[in-house]
Amino acid sequence: MNQKLTPSAVLLLVIPTFLWAGNAVVGRVVNEMIPPITLNFARWFIAFFILVIFGGQILRKGSAMWRNWRHYAMLGLLGIGMYNALQYMALQSSTPINVTLVNSGMPIWMLLVGRLFFGAPVNLKQIGGALLSLLGVTIILIRGDITQLVHFRFVIGDIYMVIATIAWAFYSWLLSQDRHEPEIKQNWSTLLLAQVTFGVMWSGAFATGEWALTDWQINWSWGLVAAMLYVAIGPAIIAFRCWGLGVQRVGPAMAGFFANLMPLFAAVLSIIFLDEAPEPYHGVAFLLIVGGIVYSSRRTEVVSK
Repeated sequence: MNQKLTPSAVLLLVIPTFLWAGNAVVGRVVNEMIPPITLNFARWFIAFFILVIFGGQILRKGSAMWRNWRHYAMLGLLGIGMYNALQYMALQSSTPINVTLVNSGMPIWMLLVGRLFFGAPVNLKQIGGALLSLLGVTIILIRGDITQLVHFRFVIGDIYMVIATIAWAFYSWLLSQDRHEPEIKQNWSTLLLAQVTFGVMWSGAFATGEWALTDWQINWSWGLVAAMLYVAIGPAIIAFRCWGLGVQRVGPAMAGFFANLMPLFAAVLSIIFLDEAPEPYHGVAFLLIVGGIVYSSRRTEVVSK
């Protein structure tokens, strides 16, 4: 698989990380308006009907989606049913920046999952790039002040996000396996719809359990409707489409490094919407994160086979 970063590949991987950072901010804003797992179900329910317009033929009886239903059911569970629900659950007790920071452990999980479960080789530049990017993430975490490490504490939301990140690593590696029949790959919507079809089933089942076990209520407003449309179209359809193309071009391990941009984007969005002034450490962190991506993309000899 080609590991070279081209401008188009970079754009394909930057777009979803920006949209997902926005997803974290929006999820935090509406965290008291709608149950987290129900929000995830509503998001993908809306996305499902949009995708049907473009790729509905894949739903017909006997299609490749149903012939390979186990594969797409697993993709739907990991990437849609679990990852997104866990993220919205995390935002009940954690902040958008903290959630995206925890998610920035993605390069490490990508390398570990790929090596242990998919036999993927690991090289020194990938390890070095991961550590360099995580250093940038840490600078954001401690706000440029090393003494903040003493006061940092994980909350339950951070634990949810660790589990979500591991699920996403498995999802990305499964997605990268060339197991899709031509019928599935015929246009941009059919591959995503195959996953979303099962993802809606999983998230619907989880949402049913949420309502049965809790006393949540939905506080409807135009703001909530707008938020639901955003998370259904931007972080769902557009971001998943771009991520899938990016993973196919550069591989899951390399794509995972771009997750480290999410805390930076989350901080930028906080500056825009909360009128917070940028700090010098944001620039330093940005250089380290990007440096890790560039460094890890350089070719080197494989050291683990």
